[in-house]
Amino acid sequence: MNISLDMKDNNQVIDVKVSGEIDAYTAPQLREALSSPAEEKGKTINVDLTDVTYMDSTGLGVFVGLFKTVNANEGQLYLYGLSDRLRRLFDITGLGDIMNINSGIKGGAE
Repeated sequence: MNISLDMKDNNQVIDVKVSGEIDAYTAPQLREALSSPAEEKGKTINVDLTDVTYMDSTGLGVFVGLFKTVNANEGQLYLYGLSDRLRRLFDITGLGDIMNINSGIKGGAE
């Protein structure tokens, strides 16, 4: 399965729609697409995971790295639209407690 990314840059807010599977094969593409905006000071990145059908530990690693980079650059990362399965993945690893995760709506955007 492939991954599809739709990114919209609205000045200080980046909206990203991810579709498909995030695994060892597709995670590098996701990491590469999000690394540049994450390094910009004060950016808010909203990631819509509504259409993500599968994610493994490699995908979690991408989001941990993204979270650290965004925070180091005084930005915000919001993940939303997680299925119950994806939400459980973040919760059992403890990431659900430290990351901005919302099941339905994006944060930081008007």
